[in-house]
Amino acid sequence: MNSMDVLMRRWRLDLESTVPPFEQVRLRILDLASSGELAVGTKLPSVRALAGDLGVAANTVARAYRELEQAGIVITAGRSGTAIASGGDKIAAQVADAADSYAAVVRDLGMPRTQALRIVSAALERNNG
Repeated sequence: MNSMDVLMRRWRLDLESTVPPFEQVRLRILDLASSGELAVGTKLPSVRALAGDLGVAANTVARAYRELEQAGIVITAGRSGTAIASGGDKIAAQVADAADSYAAVVRDLGMPRTQALRIVSAALERNNG
């Protein structure tokens, strides 16, 4: 399931609410990051794509992303987009960093993804993870 599907599942922006739309978007992403439904490293939809799906101006989503970035919940890397940086869970952030390092080694060595995932699963089993 992609991040747009997760964001929109069982949720709709309430344009008649007294809570501003940017704040509704910010709270939705914060809730999903905190619960782990949007894991650390998950790339969020582009500002324009999310705004289009929600039927709001791009500046509405941009403000939500900007406020989440200022809080350290997301990180924006230019054309690479915006991704979940933290859900407030430092352990998940450390594991995501280790996973990034592992993925880089797997890629550099040309190991097939399925084999790399089997190795991780076996290591977790050996360590009762």
